[in-house]
Parts: sequence; structure tokens; C-alpha cells
Amino acid sequence: MTYQRDELMKEVQKIRQTLSQTDEIKAYQAAEQRIDQNTKIAQKVSQIKALQKQAVNLEHYGKYQALKQTETEIDRLQKEVDMLPVVAEFRRTQTEANDLLQTLTKEIEDKVVRHLDGDE
Repeated sequence: MTYQRDELMKEVQKIRQTLSQTDEIKAYQAAEQRIDQNTKIAQKVSQIKALQKQAVNLEHYGKYQALKQTETEIDRLQKEVDMLPVVAEFRRTQTEANDLLQTLTKEIEDKVVRHLDGDE
């Protein structure tokens, strides 16, 4: 069977649609939405970004003691974010979705290689 590019893209769209209906992807999307809607996380991320900019400036001007303090504060805020249950859930679902995608990618790769080698 020979496929043209547009036919392949239609198959890719079917796979994308099917994937979007899996439990792993649905759970990931729901967790991502909870993260996006969480004002506590948004506030902490905003603080981290501001401190990161400050850290770049401090390093540029050679203010290494202040840089160290700023980096310590960044680490503290990042740990606070990481400890939130919604973030842990997001990371778990992200890992599961990623594992699914990697498995699918590997399966497609293996089948294409076997087909090209004439084994299929």
C-alpha cells in the first residue's frame, strides 16, 4: 500500500484524535487546567520569574552575595510550588502521558523500520 503525504497527515490526525481520548491524556489536560487556574501557583511563578531576572542582573553586576540570597529565595519558592498536591498530580499525569507517547512513537518507529527492511 502506498500513501501520499496528505493521506499520511489524515492518519496522523486520526492518531491525534484517538490519543486525545485516552485516560492518560485526559488526566494530563485536566491537571494542566487546574495548574493554569491556580492563583497561588501563578503568584509563586511570577515571583520566581521576577527573582530570576533579578539574579541575572546581580550576576551581571558582580553582586555575588546578593545573587546567592536571590538564588536561595528562588529555590525556596520552587520547593513550595513543588510541594503543592496539584503540582504533584500534574507531574504524575505528565509522566504517564509522556510514557504513552513514547511507547506509541517507539511502536511506530519499529513498524516503519520492519516495513522498510521488508520484514512486514
